[in-house]
Amino acid sequence: MGGWLEGRIIATISAVSYGGRFGFIGFYIVDPEFRGQGYGRKIWDAAMERQRGQCLGLDGVVAQQDFYRRSGFELAHRNIRMQGSANSFPESGLAGLNEISATALYEYDRRQFGFERPQFLKAWLNQDHGLVRISLHGDAIQGYGVIRKCHTGYKIGPLFANDRSIAEDILQALISAIPAGETFYLDIPEPNLHALRLCETYGMSPVFETARMYKGPAPRLPLDNIFGITSFELG
Repeated sequence: MGGWLEGRIIATISAVSYGGRFGFIGFYIVDPEFRGQGYGRKIWDAAMERQRGQCLGLDGVVAQQDFYRRSGFELAHRNIRMQGSANSFPESGLAGLNEISATALYEYDRRQFGFERPQFLKAWLNQDHGLVRISLHGDAIQGYGVIRKCHTGYKIGPLFANDRSIAEDILQALISAIPAGETFYLDIPEPNLHALRLCETYGMSPVFETARMYKGPAPRLPLDNIFGITSFELG
């Protein structure tokens, strides 16, 4: 959604619904020239109305937490953006996207994300300049991750895995696929101490943080399996 004034876009916000059950708010930005004049509130209210009746989530910057609380959101946990430098590792033997059932991958993702999102995943997993790696035990999915090229560096997300060892195998495979020395980012939920220790092992450092907040009953997510959030903007 965009807020326009005299032909100029001055505010943005996204309001994405996953199956009509869970909504996520992101890209809430107001041009600094127009802040404090009520324009941001108007586009915010429009997004809230669009998502009425759903549990809502967002990853908000620290400075905006009080505003989100006044709108009914409650803090669940912090997220930390970690930055690292790519290196090459031995071939892991992980599977690619064309080697597994899409239905099975969507189901595994649902158990980690908390809601079904097949339409989103169909686009996310097949985006240009992206790569998917999947850990299998027999036919059972044990974890998967996606890395994508961004305006600056690369971002990994999601990175879901049943334990740290599996997450590490996927992380190595993903960063081995990009040029050595390139900057990459991984957004981890702070309560997952295994994710934090994994990042420390690979010399990654914190560069940014957000607050995961929910309006309505917070979904019960397996945070120990979430080694990388899909996106601060899309959940």
